[in-house]
Amino acid sequence: MHRLIVATWIVLFAAVAQAAPPYRVLIVDGQNNHAWKATTPVLTKHLTDSGLFKVEVATSPEKGKDMSGFTPKFADYQAVISNYNGDEWSEPTKQSLVDYVGKGGALVIIHAANNSFPKWTAYNEMIGLGGWGGRNEKSGPYVRFRDGQIVKDTQPGPGGHHGKQHPFQVIVRNSQHPITAGMPTAWMHANDELYDKLRGPAENIDVLATAYADPATGGSGEHEPMIFTVKFGQGRVFHSPMGHSVEAMECAGFALTLTRGTEWAITGQVTQTKLPEDFPTADKVSVRK
Repeated sequence: MHRLIVATWIVLFAAVAQAAPPYRVLIVDGQNNHAWKATTPVLTKHLTDSGLFKVEVATSPEKGKDMSGFTPKFADYQAVISNYNGDEWSEPTKQSLVDYVGKGGALVIIHAANNSFPKWTAYNEMIGLGGWGGRNEKSGPYVRFRDGQIVKDTQPGPGGHHGKQHPFQVIVRNSQHPITAGMPTAWMHANDELYDKLRGPAENIDVLATAYADPATGGSGEHEPMIFTVKFGQGRVFHSPMGHSVEAMECAGFALTLTRGTEWAITGQVTQTKLPEDFPTADKVSVRK
């Protein structure tokens, strides 16, 4: 009996130790229609500055090169962060990510990572909503905030669009979620592409914040998802359509949503409960250099 109790405590201690910070996270990059060589270091800095994460990077072969040897060991990490938009991965690598998230792994999707893999069914289920790559009404609905509630719009049309870059206001729609708890109802995000008309399976999705895609800047005229989560199998996914550039990622609001979202995807909770003093206000952008 004594040995059984000791063995049980060893197993429990190992599980707690594995789940304790700093969490090992993997950023995947190497291809993107955005400047990944400049933005991955910004993501890394936000994560490491929080004191919660130890960051490693898996960089894919260049566009058009053989991808068969690109086999990141997702299961070695407590979160996978995609800053990737490019060539298809090998089937074993794809299956490895599906297995990782489905069995309880954490996935974080940043900006153009939601453009990736339009024909990969499981990927679209994991990210909830995506854009471009031929996505249309067959990919799933648009998701918008109308008349005080989140609605799914099945009208025909392409998936993925944005107007000109500009600072815009993020509106928190669910202040009870750990990621957005304590944030002001409205805060200004730095100059960025405001993705609109994203569409996808939108299953098990929780929209935490939106932004109005103003027609005056070329937007859809709808309140579009800007911070949301997806449940996939036993895993959790945090998805931020923000983050086009270094300038956009240096926003203090983006930084906090990234670190809170990553921690939540790993643990289902957030320990970064205090709002930073430099957090943006409803009418003022705040940038960290």
